[in-house]
Amino acid sequence: MNKRFGKNDFLLFAGFLMLAVVILVVYLFHQAPTASYAVITVDGRVYGTYELSDSQTIEIKEDGVVTNVVRIADGTVFMERADCPDQLCVKQGKKNHDQENIVCLPNKVVVTVYAEDEAAYDSIAN
Repeated sequence: MNKRFGKNDFLLFAGFLMLAVVILVVYLFHQAPTASYAVITVDGRVYGTYELSDSQTIEIKEDGVVTNVVRIADGTVFMERADCPDQLCVKQGKKNHDQENIVCLPNKVVVTVYAEDEAAYDSIAN
């Protein structure tokens, strides 16, 4: 009498499957709003603000040398090239949702995307 898959095993499997479906549905319907512009900072200073609707290539220069190349295309922003050794910023992919970031630590470059309809304040205190 070697039962490998009984009634309780089936119920446990079905429960995990239903939980996975619920998590997937919540994830798909609860994404951040689509961003409309990107702010690039270098070493904490604003390098520029760029609309995601305008396709363009931004070369980030430090001391006359191009360290990073940021590309805006099809409503997304991504790090196209960087002179850092690990290339993690390039591997972060395309961003187009509110508050997403691309970070290049060696060059101190941060690209943050924002939604246009974001409120100018978080809360009001009385």
